[in-house]
Amino acid sequence: MNMATVSGTEEEENAKKRKAHGMLKLYYGMTEEGKACERHLEPTDVDGVHFNPELYLTKLRKESSLSQLMDVEADMVRQIRSLDSEMQTLVYENYNKFISATDTIRKMKNDFKKMEDEMDGLATNMAVITEFSARISSTLQERHQQITKLSGVHTLLRKLQFLFELPARLKKCIELGAYAQAVSYHSKARSVLHQYQHMPSFHGIQTDCQAIMAGLADTLRQRFRDPASSPQDLSECVEMLLNLEEPAHLLCDEFLAHGRGRLASHLSDLQESGDILEFVDRGCGGFISDACLLAASYQSLFSKEAGSTAQMAEAKLTSFLEELSTGYFELVEKRLRQEKSLGDNSLLVRALDRFHRRLQAPSKLVPGCGFNRRGTEIVVRAAQERLAQYLQALKDFFQGCLTDVRQALAAPRLPGKEMPALGDLLAGLSASVLNQIKTVLAAVHLFTAKDVAFSDKPYFKGEFCSQGVREGLIVAFIKSVCQTARQFCEIPGEKGTSTPPALLLLLSRLCLDYETSTISYILTLTDEQFLGQDHSPVTPVSSLCSLARSTAQTLLNQYVKSQGLVVSQMLRKSVETRDWVTTIEPRNVRAVMKRVVEDITGVDVQVGLLYEEGVRKAHSSDSSKRTFSVYSSSRLQGRYAQSYTPSAPMDTNLLSNIQKLFSERIDIFSTVQFNKVSILTGIIKISLKTFLECVRLRTFGRYGLQQIQVDCHYLQLYLWRFVSDENLVHCLLDEVVGSAAHRCLDPAPMEQSVIEVICERG
Repeated sequence: MNMATVSGTEEEENAKKRKAHGMLKLYYGMTEEGKACERHLEPTDVDGVHFNPELYLTKLRKESSLSQLMDVEADMVRQIRSLDSEMQTLVYENYNKFISATDTIRKMKNDFKKMEDEMDGLATNMAVITEFSARISSTLQERHQQITKLSGVHTLLRKLQFLFELPARLKKCIELGAYAQAVSYHSKARSVLHQYQHMPSFHGIQTDCQAIMAGLADTLRQRFRDPASSPQDLSECVEMLLNLEEPAHLLCDEFLAHGRGRLASHLSDLQESGDILEFVDRGCGGFISDACLLAASYQSLFSKEAGSTAQMAEAKLTSFLEELSTGYFELVEKRLRQEKSLGDNSLLVRALDRFHRRLQAPSKLVPGCGFNRRGTEIVVRAAQERLAQYLQALKDFFQGCLTDVRQALAAPRLPGKEMPALGDLLAGLSASVLNQIKTVLAAVHLFTAKDVAFSDKPYFKGEFCSQGVREGLIVAFIKSVCQTARQFCEIPGEKGTSTPPALLLLLSRLCLDYETSTISYILTLTDEQFLGQDHSPVTPVSSLCSLARSTAQTLLNQYVKSQGLVVSQMLRKSVETRDWVTTIEPRNVRAVMKRVVEDITGVDVQVGLLYEEGVRKAHSSDSSKRTFSVYSSSRLQGRYAQSYTPSAPMDTNLLSNIQKLFSERIDIFSTVQFNKVSILTGIIKISLKTFLECVRLRTFGRYGLQQIQVDCHYLQLYLWRFVSDENLVHCLLDEVVGSAAHRCLDPAPMEQSVIEVICERG
């Protein structure tokens, strides 16, 4: 069966239901809107009220054929059956409702019948009560005034009896220790006795009562001044003395004086304390709690007094608490300053949080004392002090890391054990410092945790984040790192020795890494953790990066100077300690030149561990075989032959000066770039310049000049590969040989082929 067939079947069933429903409506005379339709007056209308079967059948026989009559009959039978079926369905569906309605109606009939019986009984009882009331009123009407008068006389007699028995009652209460009851009796009778004190009998009673209450007042004062009295006893004594009309200002002073001793004892106990959390607990549980109890009791006793008395009492309480709280806050600050341990900052934060929370109660009780304000100031100063301690801890940690690096660099090399790589030392130093910064930030972040009571204060939402943590801690530490690194360029090392060059190189790379990435990362991490609402100016990242780059440049320049000085010292000593006039004919390269090449090679390896290669100029194919042609043997022989004229030296000097005039100027101490080639170039320039100046101060013989030729050629063979421009090495060595030739007594240069053989032989 397809969907169309199912849909058609459902529509037919719905149409039948609507038709049957319509027939029921027509049967009951209802329209679709539920209103009664108009009655059909036609007698042949089957659904009308005036339907006449005879007329209907007569009309039907006249107008219809037999087949039509059969159809009408069949249709009418079908409608009758449909109506019967609908009626049965309607009754079946609403059967339960009919039954329920029947039960409800029956129950309502029973309930109303019972209620009617009860109402009848109530009406009968009310009638009886009314009758009895009328009888009583009529019986007592004549004696009503007499009874009222007798009742008043009885009340007056009872009062008089109370007054006459009052002295005895007061004595009895005092003997039993019921002081509050005695004060209550006296308070009730005091106004009456004062009103009728002109009468002798009442005056005597008043005198006796005053004497008795004076003795009671003395007893209460003794209890009030007893140091062993509890706060509850004090409150009772003060309340009774106030009821006895004792001066309020004297009672205020005595009450506060008694409380001063207890609070002072708590302050004395605070001198001995354990950790900071225990100290705060003892202070809050002792001093603050008793101060709150004292203030609450004091206010319940004196603040309810009318007029200026309450103001006077409040002023005395405020002054009293301010005086004692000052001592308490001083002890707290003193103890906080002793908290130097940075191991677990959560202990300090918990203590400050508990301290700040416990100050809320006295602040609400006595707003004029400013407990909350002064407590917040102490918390702020403690946080600032902790930031300063963490800054110093970071500085000390960095110094310790540098000490470890220096020891690693200076440690003696054991056989079979290699020197620690600078890259590993740099990575370890950088990672250690960064991890320490993260640890410190996590510890400081506890001050701004949501569960800490004082974290919603304006200082911790703004200034603490921006000026305290970012500027006062992180930025200050970065500046300290740069300053500490610069100090290695300005002061000698321990025991008068200079700073190890490797340390200068490592620190320069560290500062350069800070400039490129570390500073931005640290400040971004800080800003994410401490989202302050303070708009105060802060140090821009670019400024710190510039400082780090400047520091890296200074350290790198110092490294170049230091390494250049090491090589220069070797060259200077090798020149100054040798007799160049009487030296023998050179047979090999001097050992110092080999040492220079070895040291430069070592520096190249060392720098290559931390810095990139850099850019070089294109080298010529014969760089390692270049000769100093300007000082070839033929030219030297021609220039310094015995047959030269007196003007020849002048001409030679003139040619040399002209050549220098048109040659490119070499800046020995130019700025070093952050790459290996530039660093090695700077070291070699300083070394060769020193070599040149030392040669200019010496006098050479023939073999001395030849030895300089051999040494310079050897240096040329190896040093050109380390510099950015090989012409720089060639020019400096050219000047060295030229200066030696000018200072030579017998300038006879060695053949180039011989020089090459000696250098190749090493």
